[in-house]
Order: sequence, then structure tokens, then C-alpha cells
Amino acid sequence: MKIILKENVPNLGYKDDVVEVKDGYGRNYLIPQGMAVIATPSELKRLAEDQKQRAHKIAKMHADAEAAAAALEGVKLTIGAKTSSTGTVFGSVNAIQIAEALEKLGHNIDRKLIVLKEPVKEVGSYTATVKFLKDVVAEIAFDVVAE
Repeated sequence: MKIILKENVPNLGYKDDVVEVKDGYGRNYLIPQGMAVIATPSELKRLAEDQKQRAHKIAKMHADAEAAAAALEGVKLTIGAKTSSTGTVFGSVNAIQIAEALEKLGHNIDRKLIVLKEPVKEVGSYTATVKFLKDVVAEIAFDVVAE
């Protein structure tokens, strides 16, 4: 079944993407949750018209995202965490702590845009990915140190 996404859905696609999903997933989850609509010819025509009207708005969003990604270029964070004597972090370092550290440096980044490859549970150096748009991505290096 072909559907048009009305919002970003992790591991599936971004807003206004036309994607192919299994019938049950589309009819029982995505459409009732308001995340998608069936890709009928009239909906596809409406989507094309909406995209044409939003082209300049999308260009501005893309430019802003590029500027934010360029501002994060070369940023190195140090995050303090409570650790055991062996260097294991109590709990884990997550996107909220990274967003707070970025805010202290003057970068206002939403925590939902920050993606960690694996849970950070030990002292050391790591990288996090900030996904501004589907094609604008920035890498942030950070160190976890014992408090």
C-alpha cells in the first residue's frame, strides 16, 4: 500500500514522502494515528501543489539548517557524570545531557534531533549525530569524564 507521510516517522520516512508499507501497518497504525494518508491520485496532486507552494520556505529551512550544522562544526563537549571506581557511569549519558551542554555553549538544539549510536555507559570519547533535516547532518564529539 502506498501512503503519504504527514509527519516524520523513524525508520520509515520524512514528512511528505510517498512510501510503500504493508497494508496492516498503514491501515491499523499510521492512518488512525494521523501520521499518514492513502496515496490516492487526488492526494498526490494536492501534495505536488503543496510542495510547489512551499519550495521557497523549504529553501530557507535548508539554509538555516546548514548554518546551524556549520556552527556545530568542530564543537567538542565535555560531559561530567557520576561514575564508579571502574569508570562505569551510573545510568547513562543521553541526548538531554548533550543538548544541555550545547545550550551552555550557546547552541539551542532540540534534544529530539540528537541521535546516539549506542548507549554511553563508560568514561571515554564518543560522537553523537544531530539530524537537522534528512540531508543535513552534523557530528558532535564529546568526552564523558568522572565528576
